[in-house]
Amino acid sequence: MVHVYNCHPFASQQIVPTEQEPGLVCCGGGALFVVSAGGCKIEAFQLGEEGCPLICRFATMGTVQSILHSEIGDYLVTIEEKNNAPYLRAYTNWRYQAAEKTRVGVRLLGHFLRGSSMRGAPKEQMEIIEIPLFERPLCVACCGVTGDLLVGCPKSLVLFSLKRQALNDKLSILDFERCLIIHLPGLSPQQVGMDVAICAGYIALQTELEVLVVKLERLPGAAFTQKSADKKPQDHSLVPQDMITGAEQDNETEGRREGLAGHRDHDDFFIFPKHQELLGDRAKDCGVKISLEWTGMESEARGNLIITYILYRRFAPDFFQDCSVEETHLHSLQFHPVFTSNQEVCVEGGRGVEPTCLFCFFSLPKTGYLYSVRGGVQMVSAYQYPEKAQQAVLTDLFLHIITKNALQCFSVRCAAVAARAEDPYIDTTMKACPPVTMELCALRIQLFIGLKALCHYRHHIVLLTTADVETREDTERTARRVMNRKSPFTKPQNPSEMGHGWNLYVVNTVPPLQLYNEMVEYSKTYEETNPLSHSRLHLLSEAHLLLRATLLDPRVGNPVERPQTTGQNLAQALGYNTTHTADRQELQQAFQESCAQLGDCFSRFDKRDCHLALPYYKMSGLSLTEVISRNRGLSNSLCGYGKGFLFFLKHSLYEETLELLTEETANEVLDIFGVAEPSQLPHVIASPSMARASPDCGLAHLERLESIGAPSVPLTLSKAALALRMADLQLYRQHMDRHTEMLQVYGFIEEAKLLLHGRGDTVVPTLLARHLRDNQDGLLVAAMVALHENDKVKLDEADLFFQELCGDVSGPQGGPQLLVDFWEALLMASSQEAVIQELLFRLTTVYIDRVTRRDGRGFKPLKSADDLINWCSHYGVLYPWVSILTPAHFNIIPEDLHKLQSLLCGPTLDVSSILPLLEQLPDEDNAGLSVHVLCATKLGHYESSIERLLDRCPQAIIPYANHELQNNNMALWWQKLFPELCERTRATQGENTILLAALKETLVVVAMELNPLEFLDLLPDDGTVHFFLPHLLECSQRNLMM
Repeated sequence: MVHVYNCHPFASQQIVPTEQEPGLVCCGGGALFVVSAGGCKIEAFQLGEEGCPLICRFATMGTVQSILHSEIGDYLVTIEEKNNAPYLRAYTNWRYQAAEKTRVGVRLLGHFLRGSSMRGAPKEQMEIIEIPLFERPLCVACCGVTGDLLVGCPKSLVLFSLKRQALNDKLSILDFERCLIIHLPGLSPQQVGMDVAICAGYIALQTELEVLVVKLERLPGAAFTQKSADKKPQDHSLVPQDMITGAEQDNETEGRREGLAGHRDHDDFFIFPKHQELLGDRAKDCGVKISLEWTGMESEARGNLIITYILYRRFAPDFFQDCSVEETHLHSLQFHPVFTSNQEVCVEGGRGVEPTCLFCFFSLPKTGYLYSVRGGVQMVSAYQYPEKAQQAVLTDLFLHIITKNALQCFSVRCAAVAARAEDPYIDTTMKACPPVTMELCALRIQLFIGLKALCHYRHHIVLLTTADVETREDTERTARRVMNRKSPFTKPQNPSEMGHGWNLYVVNTVPPLQLYNEMVEYSKTYEETNPLSHSRLHLLSEAHLLLRATLLDPRVGNPVERPQTTGQNLAQALGYNTTHTADRQELQQAFQESCAQLGDCFSRFDKRDCHLALPYYKMSGLSLTEVISRNRGLSNSLCGYGKGFLFFLKHSLYEETLELLTEETANEVLDIFGVAEPSQLPHVIASPSMARASPDCGLAHLERLESIGAPSVPLTLSKAALALRMADLQLYRQHMDRHTEMLQVYGFIEEAKLLLHGRGDTVVPTLLARHLRDNQDGLLVAAMVALHENDKVKLDEADLFFQELCGDVSGPQGGPQLLVDFWEALLMASSQEAVIQELLFRLTTVYIDRVTRRDGRGFKPLKSADDLINWCSHYGVLYPWVSILTPAHFNIIPEDLHKLQSLLCGPTLDVSSILPLLEQLPDEDNAGLSVHVLCATKLGHYESSIERLLDRCPQAIIPYANHELQNNNMALWWQKLFPELCERTRATQGENTILLAALKETLVVVAMELNPLEFLDLLPDDGTVHFFLPHLLECSQRNLMM
């Protein structure tokens, strides 16, 4: 369905002062090129000035059959004919003809270095470059990104790369290099309507009823080798089979012709192929075989070029569209690149920039098709024309078509595709854009008489008209049928009044902002009859896309510099330095206004798309109070508040905007939800935006909600929070006593904003949280642990919460005790390895700091060390030798030391991660010694630990050995411990009873583990053998028994 509106996208028109009847026209570079009807003279007119003054005129070398201008390089390319022979020529430096400089240089492609015209000092002159071809040129196309030239021939496409050589600081010469031949063996030279297009490596081929789009791609790292060239030629080979065996080529050509033109059966019926659309990888099954022949100078590039099929579309004549078989053929093939602010440097040698999106357009007489081909192919739009279209051009903002007697302007969806390609937040709760599939509209149908040709340059539309006397009555009849409203245009003069039957018009389109304002005014006519009119929403969406397309264009109010291209800056080639652009700030304000209007539309809807009110209001920049004010007038209407507004209001209150509503507005919000969605009241009241709402009003609404339904835990907690705000502690306790602490924890999970507001770096505890800190700190810690485990709060946010909550009672470097209690409780509950390791490190830091400073400040933890050992697997029971080092009556913060030792005795803590922390903990006393020995033992440093214990606490050595020197470490009993004890006992002359007892215990273990000979080798030779004889005897007896 196509919506038809009577807007005015055309601002003015003027007649181009040509001397002779125009034959061909084209635009580019701010100029209009007119080929006279005889075809041997080209006139260039200035498009941007009043009256279109003449720039220059020059003669051609033959009769011009086709003409095209390239923005990159500012050159003209023509297909000419002279003496029945076709020629392909390029005209460069044509602007020099404006200075009455008649000197013209003619040369062959690639011969500018040896040409006589270049000898001596460089001369400012127009050059005509002859481009030789093996086949007859049928059509040409220029790349809007690189300036390369593509020529369509009967059986191949030839690609010429644009080159530039600088002669001095001011002068440079353009030239072309034939770099690639794309062979199409199945293409018939009799095909009518053949056309080609090229842009950013994409190539499109159009025949009478078929369109094929492919992409030239380079394989990185691939290189051409003789071995690969010797392989049997296949599709895409550099020397294809059809170029070698002529018979096979002829067979394929004949088969292809039958597939294209159908065949005649015995009863003289024509059978045409059916409609077919192949997208992406399926397009390679279209039957069109393509092979590449690299002819460029860069030999390293010839082996890594491949063809990727993008799109294939085949049509059959549709008689029901009021078109005969002869009239049914494709026309107006065009690539349309869309550049935005996010540009990537083109990989093809750094030439140009890659467009954000690339669109391919082609048309039948009654239907036009628009595809997006970059980043995945998809059909964007299909245009149904009211009349047979002769020609069409696609721009950033519109699709213009001409019929026999009318210029028609349609909306396009290029901006909707480009916005989604550029911004990943489109179609989320943050941002929105009208859908690509939105119905199209015709903005204007403007009458002209005898339209023959159409071209455009930016905001200029060029029309060539030729009056047809035989169909004058038909023309007037069509005019009466189409023009049902007054036109702002000056009516084209009657050919009889002008003295000739042709005219060349330049029609200027209005600025986008002006057309946007008109469309907004137009939409108000629908609003007066029906505020929920779909036509109003559609027209506002069209206006929004108009502004979005304008803002996406980097040329609008934001001149930027682009990478250098082949010959000139691409920014200049694409018009990025345009001075006559709309003020971007004014456009941005209009864009925000458009978002607000779309938000108003969706806020009133009860349809599926009502949720779009949220992103559009966000994009409008309106505050929550302003949006409420815009929707306030609807509450008295029959429809009341729409679902879209309620959806926006609900999400805005739930998000952490921290926008405080006034008491009046907040109470109004309570009234809205009290009527529309009472079940959301507990969550609405907990919103930080509602902090100024009257607690009496909120409590009344909650009482009403509780009376009509079963009470919930969040509702009760909300009532308790309001009671606190009212300073009614009795009412507060009454509500808090209605549920157990476990149920209250579940209630806080459902509504975390009862405890804290804000996210990230701005976390603010609520009044209820501060009250729980002083009275029910265990419930507060349990609730925060539950919020973290349910992904309602991040660990860093919880840290900020407790630091803000307990800022006046913070402990030494480790934070407040309540934060440490939270870490310990979370360590018991968490199963995430990353969180566990982070918590272990934080807790170890706090414990070491407190043990070092011996400063507990009287904090009473929620969980004792014994509780953590019993309930948390990460805390281990203290080793026996640790208890000897630090007995329970030890007078230094036993709880923190006990927890630190327990963590080191547990299975989870990675000791290597806390080694830097041990530097601040001295080992001068047994507390520090126990921690250092625990860490050394965990790291496998048993020998140094034995020496430390023997030096500082020998009574712990045997418990240490019994616990640690087992299994693989058993040998340390006689390799390390026994020699150390012997030496130290001898040094004390046996008077140290602790060492002597430890030596005897060690001998018992050694006698049990070694045989008599090994035991005998260990004995010292200092005459004390009598001390060891009982143990040697025991070892021998055990050995005999075994």
